[in-house]
Amino acid sequence: MKARIEKNRPIVVTMGEEMEYTGLQIVKLEEKQSYTVNALDNTEQCVVLLYGYGDVAVGNNPLEHIGNRDTVFAEVAPYAIYLGLGDQLTFTATTSVELAICTSPSSKEMPSRIIKPETMSVEHRGYGQIQRTAKNILPETEPAESLLVVEVITKGGNWSSFPSHRHDEDDLPNQSYLEEIYYHKLNPQEGGFALQRVYNDDKSVDEVFVVEHDSAVLVKEGYHPVAVPPGYDLYYLNVMAGPTRTWKFYNDPYFEHLIK
Repeated sequence: MKARIEKNRPIVVTMGEEMEYTGLQIVKLEEKQSYTVNALDNTEQCVVLLYGYGDVAVGNNPLEHIGNRDTVFAEVAPYAIYLGLGDQLTFTATTSVELAICTSPSSKEMPSRIIKPETMSVEHRGYGQIQRTAKNILPETEPAESLLVVEVITKGGNWSSFPSHRHDEDDLPNQSYLEEIYYHKLNPQEGGFALQRVYNDDKSVDEVFVVEHDSAVLVKEGYHPVAVPPGYDLYYLNVMAGPTRTWKFYNDPYFEHLIK
């Protein structure tokens, strides 16, 4: 499996099955519902509060009320919780809530922590029809062993993850091997779509996926640009991990001249 799409059912990507280094589970809660994220052996977890409000208890830490947005398309960055080895999290919703549970391998004892929106950097990438906004939830400058987590908003009529790039070779300092999961949302939800192509240089991998609201694309190899048509905005959450926790990518030579 080089690339695949998940849609029309709750998203569960189990690490160690299709993906070696990355996993993702989406959990939706209604008001007063609770969900416990259990501690996992040899696994670190980053729980992103995509939208909604609630009370979170992490390990033996006191209960804390978190939340700051009603939709992933809000301008503000989200709250997130990093879960180290041996810790579990219980979240009790006070509104409708969506959680993204991102996982990757870990062997280090690292302390759990709440990652607050004000600590996350925001980047405005690209120009013209390749503009998008990235919010760095768990970048390589922040403590973790494997996980990298970022969310991106692309306005209608624009391209994203573009110019096309790949990170599928363990060849530092030129390129790092990182698996990647995209979790996509559209605004408005109904009727819209985006397109994500996954391809490599010799076209032995060349797939185009029709992305709908609440779908996920799994990328192990290849360039992976995204396009969203006018009239719909696109959100995606990226979960990346690999042997080395750094993001070094290689641009498709045919599009590299577009980089400014």
